[in-house]
Amino acid sequence: MNGAEAMVRMLQAQGVRHMFGLCGDTTLPFYDAMRGLDHGITHVLTRDERSATYMADGYSRVTGRVGVAEGPSGGGATYILPGLIEATESSYALLAITTDISVGSYGKYPLTEVDQEALMRPLTKWNTVIRRADHIPRMVRAAFRAMTTGRPGAAHIGLPHDVQYDPVNPFDIWADPETATYPAYRQAPPPGAAEAAVEAILSAKRPLIVCGGGVVIAGAWEELQRLAERLDVAVATSISGQGSLAETHPNCLGVVGSNGGTDETWEMMEAADLVVFMGCRAGSTTTARWEAPRPGTRVVHFDSDPMVMNANYRTEVAVVGDLKLALGQVNAVLDARGQGAQSFGGAAAVEDRKRRKIAAFDRLAASDAAPIRPERVVKELMRVLPEDAVVVSDPGTSCPYFSAHYQLPRPGRHFITNRAHGALGYALAAALGAWFGRPEAKAVGLMGDGSFGFTCGELETVARCGAPITYVVFSNASFGWIKASQAADKGGRFYNVDFGRADNAAVAAAYGIRAWRVEDPSELGRVLAEAVAHGGPTLVDVAVQPLEEAAAPVRRWMG
Repeated sequence: MNGAEAMVRMLQAQGVRHMFGLCGDTTLPFYDAMRGLDHGITHVLTRDERSATYMADGYSRVTGRVGVAEGPSGGGATYILPGLIEATESSYALLAITTDISVGSYGKYPLTEVDQEALMRPLTKWNTVIRRADHIPRMVRAAFRAMTTGRPGAAHIGLPHDVQYDPVNPFDIWADPETATYPAYRQAPPPGAAEAAVEAILSAKRPLIVCGGGVVIAGAWEELQRLAERLDVAVATSISGQGSLAETHPNCLGVVGSNGGTDETWEMMEAADLVVFMGCRAGSTTTARWEAPRPGTRVVHFDSDPMVMNANYRTEVAVVGDLKLALGQVNAVLDARGQGAQSFGGAAAVEDRKRRKIAAFDRLAASDAAPIRPERVVKELMRVLPEDAVVVSDPGTSCPYFSAHYQLPRPGRHFITNRAHGALGYALAAALGAWFGRPEAKAVGLMGDGSFGFTCGELETVARCGAPITYVVFSNASFGWIKASQAADKGGRFYNVDFGRADNAAVAAAYGIRAWRVEDPSELGRVLAEAVAHGGPTLVDVAVQPLEEAAAPVRRWMG
């Protein structure tokens, strides 16, 4: 068995079912091994290495399995970087395998030479370039162990060309089945932490739980729902935390913060006398650049990563451990105390805020104005999408509207966006990865036309795969987020944010995608319903209101 075959067999042993990537000269032996071995891994050829990592990211988020992307040396390795940093900072398990020039040619100025280990180090949780073939099995095991334990993150393995030909002992091909999914080897909080958290929460008058992505990653929504209902406490989320509780649940306030939050939800963040962060790092977006919790507000913090404790707020009680285990302990403490129907009035407070928020939204969503109001697009999507749909959004125009106003009817990972670093071009590719991971659910990709231009070539991959994904492009012929920021921060002094208006539906049709262009609001509902119901890939290009003229739920633009 040679090194390339050993790599394939190790991925197979680790339970890998899908891989996304792009071929190159240094990848020849790896591809030959993929072609020749019976391994059960579906390899998806992408048109860009960056897209390969975004596909692996979307796949990982909906499956709880490690997403795997691969690419060649040189430019291929550099293109893979954006997906690595997003997965690491968003706490999702993603493995990038980049083949490399031969170890024997290091330092001889060969084509595509780059220090891959140095390149990937700041972007990953674990990283190596293999220099001996017999190291492959244990390095793969170490990568999976690192990605799936503690706070999940990305790993990188560099696989030099000559190492792929060197021999490997087949008896070393084995894997730890616990690390095929994540979180693996969950760690419970230390003794007494759950009890202290309960004491703090019960002593408050207006507690608010604020959930980040950690609750969804841990699969702790049932434990969270039990806690919220038994204490009648309000639950807010970050954008990444959407799905911690069904957004139709009476105790779910919705998104708070500077992006996707509204004045109505922010009222409860400001009024809370104790904020319970759960799987949330209390970063700049959720706290509106640390505007709230205000100084003096008590803080209880649950997270699997001890590094977030006391990083931004003085923490009264830190509960370090897996969120599912931690919330299970909290409920057990309340069980032992016979604590059942104590009410903090959370559902009533949430109902008041939601009623006012939805009324304001409905007024805008009912508008027949053209260009079409983004709120109307969200309203029509709520009408036509099934409950189990997976919606993937770029961080631009579509994200704040969806996060503020779409009511996810189920808990779990049904909404995906790349909130950590916010690179454009994410949604088109990540939606395909999500579809491979959850093919029984309807996948939808939302993006602005600026983002569409980054990765529209990947529509060929979508068409080749026959994936029945519906893409919705919010077209306003500008990098709308920056233009709206120039309107708010620079007095409307716009500079170099507009670009030519393109027929994005025609672009999609050229790739074999069924597509529509919608400018008339009265046509929007019918077209979206037709696109969602179609059995193959579809795209709807919607001419929408420019972001700088809109009532987008972004706090810095609303002052």
